[in-house]
Amino acid sequence: MIRKAVFPVAGMGTRFLPATKASPKEMLPLVDKPLIQYVVEEVLESGVKYMIFVTGRNKRPIEDYFDASWELEYILKDQDKANLLADVDKIRDDAEFIYVRQPKPLGLGHAVLMSSAVIDNEPFAVVLGDDIISSEIPAMKQLISVYERYHSPVLALERVPEEEVSNYGIAVAKPIPDDDGVLKITDLVEKPEIHESPSNYAVIGRYILVPEIFDILRETKPGRGGEIQLTDALRTLCERRLVLGVEIKGKRYDCGSKIGYLKATVDFALQHPEFKDDMKKHLKEICLDL
Repeated sequence: MIRKAVFPVAGMGTRFLPATKASPKEMLPLVDKPLIQYVVEEVLESGVKYMIFVTGRNKRPIEDYFDASWELEYILKDQDKANLLADVDKIRDDAEFIYVRQPKPLGLGHAVLMSSAVIDNEPFAVVLGDDIISSEIPAMKQLISVYERYHSPVLALERVPEEEVSNYGIAVAKPIPDDDGVLKITDLVEKPEIHESPSNYAVIGRYILVPEIFDILRETKPGRGGEIQLTDALRTLCERRLVLGVEIKGKRYDCGSKIGYLKATVDFALQHPEFKDDMKKHLKEICLDL
């Protein structure tokens, strides 16, 4: 059973400056909810209760968002608008939130390592908020299903176009017989050149890991910029035990890039019951002018 999820949110969000100068990237709105709410909802719907945020400077708004706001709630109730906060209230009621500080931005591996005292000795999820995944079955639930069958670490995979492999960590992987979409990962290659890529299976921002990863991270030497990379630790993990990948069924939006964020905004607006008709009309008008 996976009870805990780690959200590394200490990054500075420099690709979205100046918008992120005073507000966390994770709080950028996707239609009418911040990005971070989408991934928390996904994890909660997957049966995970404890949300562990690894934070840094200027990330206090994330804590405030998932906390009670008595003044605002009082005003909304007085105006008969309490429903506006219903989604956030439900998350607060169903989940437990824990915050751990990452003193310096020393890489994704270091951020995961910062959660070790809270994780204790149990398997856990890692969720990268840049990846918003729209799917019938929550992406994390798809990983948990595989973990429950094999009791081994599981990484989310997506097949990407050949020309994009240099943007991702790529898995050296072979399909597991008679288990659709599940692969055995034997190695990882970080952002390979097209002609050197072992596959087009990109590792995306969902993982289920085991406590063994913490000792490996402590042993992992810092790479470029003094950062401890999770990919390096995962390569060692592949040498020591079975590591699996699951090809996620759903559509992923890379909201860590401006164009990915804009695409997600358009698509989610087209799915929103309040805005979809007006959005379709607006897009049709724009297309006539292109």
